[in-house]
Amino acid sequence: MSRKSKEEIAEIYKKMQDHICRELEIADGTGLFTEDQWERPAGGGGRTRIFKGGNILEKGGVAFSAVHGPTPDKILNKLKLEKADFFATGVSIVLHPKSPMVPIIHMNIRYFEMDNGVHWFGGGIDLTPHYIDGADAKHFHQEVKKVCDQYDSTYYSKFKDWADEYFYIKHRNETRGVGGIFYDQLTAKDDAEFGKILEFSLSLARLFPKVYGFFMNKNSQIPYGENEKSWQRLRRGRYVEFNLVWDAGTKFGLDTNGRTESILMSMPPQADWEYMHEVAPGSAEEFTQNHLKKGIDWLSFD
Repeated sequence: MSRKSKEEIAEIYKKMQDHICRELEIADGTGLFTEDQWERPAGGGGRTRIFKGGNILEKGGVAFSAVHGPTPDKILNKLKLEKADFFATGVSIVLHPKSPMVPIIHMNIRYFEMDNGVHWFGGGIDLTPHYIDGADAKHFHQEVKKVCDQYDSTYYSKFKDWADEYFYIKHRNETRGVGGIFYDQLTAKDDAEFGKILEFSLSLARLFPKVYGFFMNKNSQIPYGENEKSWQRLRRGRYVEFNLVWDAGTKFGLDTNGRTESILMSMPPQADWEYMHEVAPGSAEEFTQNHLKKGIDWLSFD
C-alpha cells in the first residue's frame, strides 16, 4: 500500500468501522448498532456507534473520529512537540458481553499528524477475561501473532511486552487481563514503510471481529450463575479503574476537548467495588487473580 493522505486514512478507517459493525451484528444475531454523529467545536468530529438489544453483547461501542485544530499545550508539553496544528483519526472499540464467560475486548487503531511533518501510528488489541482460560488466551495470542508476523517478525514479541506494561493497573499490582499487543508512535521513514504500517493497522482491525466472534460463539454457551455474575461486576470495576486512571487514550481525548460521551463509551453498564474482597482458595476466581501478571508466555501456556 502506498502512502496515503490524512484525509484518505480517515476514509479508510471509517470504512473499517462499517465492516466491524456489520460483522459484530452478524455474530450477535439480534443486536444492532445505533449511530450518533457529532462535531468537535475546535475542529472535526466523528461517528459513535453503540450496540443495543444484543443476545450476547450487553453493551458495546465502535467509534470513529477525525479531529483537528491547534494542538493543546498540555499535549505539546507532554509529548515534547513543537507548536503546530494536529490531525488525529482512528477507530476505537470496547465490548462488554452479558455472560461472564465471554471476555471483554478492546481494540484501537489511530493515526496522528501535525502540520510540521510529525506523524505516527498507534494501536493495539487486548483481551480482558472475567475468567482466565489458558486455551482461550493461547488462541487469542496465536491469532494476534499471525497478523504481526505478516509484517515484521519482531512485532509480536515487542508489542506483547509493551501491552503487558501498558495494560497494567499499577495501584492494584495486576494486569487488566491477558494482554495482547500495544504500539505507539510508529513513524515511517519512507512511503513504503508508511504503507506497511497502515496495512498492519488494518489487518489488526480485520482480525478483531474474527477472533472475538470465535469467543462470542463458543463462550456464550458456557453455563454460569450469580457467583459468576458477581465476579464479572468486580472485574468490570477493575476495567473502569484502568480506563479512568491510566488509559492514555482517555486522557488524550479529554485533553483535546473531545466528546465526553464518546470517550467514556468504554464504561461497562454495571460494575461493583467490594471492600477487601478475597477470592476463595482453589476457585476459578483465584486462578484468574493469580494469572493477572506481566510476562506470561500465553503461546506456550498449558
